[in-house]
Amino acid sequence: MAVIELKNINKYFGSGTSRVHVLSDVDFSAEKGQLILVIGPSGSGKSTFLTIAGGLQTPSSGDVIVENQSVDQLSKKQRDKLRLNHVGFVLQSYSLVPYLKVKEQLEFVRKVKPKGNLSDSELKDLLAQLGITDLVNKYPGQLSGGQTQRVAIARALYANPEIVLADEPTAALDSARVVEVGKLFKELADTRKKAVVVVTHDTRLMEFADKTYEIMDGKLHLKNTAEMGQTSK
Repeated sequence: MAVIELKNINKYFGSGTSRVHVLSDVDFSAEKGQLILVIGPSGSGKSTFLTIAGGLQTPSSGDVIVENQSVDQLSKKQRDKLRLNHVGFVLQSYSLVPYLKVKEQLEFVRKVKPKGNLSDSELKDLLAQLGITDLVNKYPGQLSGGQTQRVAIARALYANPEIVLADEPTAALDSARVVEVGKLFKELADTRKKAVVVVTHDTRLMEFADKTYEIMDGKLHLKNTAEMGQTSK
């Protein structure tokens, strides 16, 4: 059963002759236990797709359903609660608080969401898997781009969301770290039964995906096995 659905989504920016059709009649669904990639170049509508899927942005038309709730029919407070309890975001901007150490970034999650997070032992394992155990006392300004990205992933996953939405989570990572993140997302889907949706231009993640979609000029379509084989060559 789908935990997140997009039905006939359209999104426009601007008006008149400058209006841009960013997403065009997009239909999409994700179930628990699936790792889904949405592949596309810069400017294809990937980030807009992801933020609409997570209720951070409103579509021009169409319906977004998260955990059987139509997001459009919820108040702002209800949307915030839905995201807090069910959706974990890994955004390109990372959104780390600059004056908080890594461990304090995680403590902040616990203050905002006191229940339902990973246990201390699970968090320890997650930090080790991402290779950031030794960074817990550093500030964001002391981290490299790849380290910052991995901390942002850890912060999102610490809240133990049922739906994980990640925007270019491997953009700053070398191939070895891409494999680690791919395995982590796959484990979240297979073992912990999360719905994991990753928008990216990084085809190195395709080997871990249960489904791969391509987005181009705002149009989304499911790639078949033959297409995936050609893309990964």
